[in-house]
Amino acid sequence: MKILFYSDTVFSFGGVQRVLAEVSKRLSEEFEVTILTSDAPVDTSMYDYKLSNVKFDHIEYDHPPFFENLFCKAYSFLFKRILPHTRITSKEYALSSFLPTYRKALATKINAGGYDVVVGVHAFQSLHIAAISHQIKARTIAWIHNSYQALFEKESPYLPGLAKHFAFQMQRMDYMVVLSQADKELFADKMNLPATVIYNPLTVQPKGEGSSVHKRFISVGRFSVGHKGFDILIEAFAIFAKNNTDWTLEIVGEGPEESLYRQLITKYELEERILLTPFTRDIQSHYASSSVYVLSSRWEGFGLVLIEAMSHGLPIIASDLPVTRELLQGKGVALLFERENVNELANHLHTMADSSILIEEMGNKAKVYSKEFQMESIIQGWKKIVM
Repeated sequence: MKILFYSDTVFSFGGVQRVLAEVSKRLSEEFEVTILTSDAPVDTSMYDYKLSNVKFDHIEYDHPPFFENLFCKAYSFLFKRILPHTRITSKEYALSSFLPTYRKALATKINAGGYDVVVGVHAFQSLHIAAISHQIKARTIAWIHNSYQALFEKESPYLPGLAKHFAFQMQRMDYMVVLSQADKELFADKMNLPATVIYNPLTVQPKGEGSSVHKRFISVGRFSVGHKGFDILIEAFAIFAKNNTDWTLEIVGEGPEESLYRQLITKYELEERILLTPFTRDIQSHYASSSVYVLSSRWEGFGLVLIEAMSHGLPIIASDLPVTRELLQGKGVALLFERENVNELANHLHTMADSSILIEEMGNKAKVYSKEFQMESIIQGWKKIVM
């Protein structure tokens, strides 16, 4: 059995990259697994790939001929602005948005490898695979890492105005994998698309445990525009800090919104109490030196950091989202707050900071619950659809 994961970027910090690494490494123990990426594999020590059987292949798309590029851009404009979104126009848009030169290169690369299964990692790569599904000799799987809301319904969705196109194209795939039952129901109800739910696995080996004695809140994620809600978290912490002088906040990550966060920290004179830390390969030490994990996201596909934090015995404060409700509600491990509600989040910060007993009780339950996301239980789901 030969499996190919087609991904845009592999050698960078991120939840998708970590999950891809752990799933591919585990599958490579039983199957021949290759990752096809636009990244040059310069650092296979990252995510311990060099200790695994995972192979890498590289694809770099050449510049298409001028008139091909011009024609495709013109059709894409017509599809987005003028044409009705039907199965026929969607098929043509798939050809114009993923240019013929690119499609030929990808299909040639995949067919040359003789793969049995090809997995598109993320919505965009899945659309690429769908566009060439009739040209390749392999079963095809779309692995969707964003929520339905993030793809189509949030203020600036990843696929604006392309819901019907996405639905038409995903019908060409053999399987679609989503990260929650909530998304499975949304894709079924709104697009008539069947999906298989496979949760993300715990991707780090826990080292140590958090404790209330550290008096520290922690949050982890990319500083991408609008997504993780770290601006909401800083605002809430500023309210909390007016009546609490002991606790600190650490936000681990990097990205384009860093300057915004630093401006907010300066505005509230919290430079001594809020620490922005770059991504690290030793995230476990940060979890273990914290007391409570806070997820302030405006949307989430899964929230892998929740599982990582719980494995270190951290209780959770999280935005009330479909996936956090599914994962956390009724487990005794988390307090949920209305999405973007700064005052409610601030109240939850106080609730946790005022009770070491609550932190200990919820943290113990969190550590036990996190074991349900160990790799062995997750990999069974993958083996069912690749075999």
